[in-house]
Amino acid sequence: MNYLAHLHLGGQLPAQLLGSLYGDFVKGRLQGQFSPQIESAIALHRSIDRFTDSHPLVGEALSRFSLTRRRYAGIVLDVFFDHCLARDWQVYAEQPLEHFTAQVYRVLAAEPQLPGRLAQIAPYMAADDWLGSYREFAVMEQVLRGISRRLTQPEALGHAMQELRELYEPLSEDFRLFYPELQKFAQAQLTTEV
Repeated sequence: MNYLAHLHLGGQLPAQLLGSLYGDFVKGRLQGQFSPQIESAIALHRSIDRFTDSHPLVGEALSRFSLTRRRYAGIVLDVFFDHCLARDWQVYAEQPLEHFTAQVYRVLAAEPQLPGRLAQIAPYMAADDWLGSYREFAVMEQVLRGISRRLTQPEALGHAMQELRELYEPLSEDFRLFYPELQKFAQAQLTTEV
């Protein structure tokens, strides 16, 4: 799962939203450098990733990609699943996407100590509405291009958009089957924290 899904699944309190994002930017053991609520949200982020990575429906979705792209298929699928979530947001969430993303951007702007690279990208994320823009399939190309710049083999994501166009319907169906299961898992994790 990518940013939007983690934010949607990780709880709506400010500390939960922050921790849901921090999970992509904070590595290693959590040793009290953040509040207990943020660390709990980071732990949930990691649990969501483990659940996703080991789920048979996700394995089936990944197997749809060509062998040349299989090494980075997980990255492509994470981004595509965020597109599916944004595209079909009203199916999975009660509040409009625009209200949700505005809340996330307010929480980020109010936090003076964002970790690492998140501190650098948060202003751009809000200014360009990265989360809301995921609903447009064409945006996936920009997102994947940005990710490829951080890879040791950036050419590995070449032609990923073409493959996503060809796999659009089956991958969308994979998302429709998988996301409700992930929602149940995340909700159960949040409930046990209370």
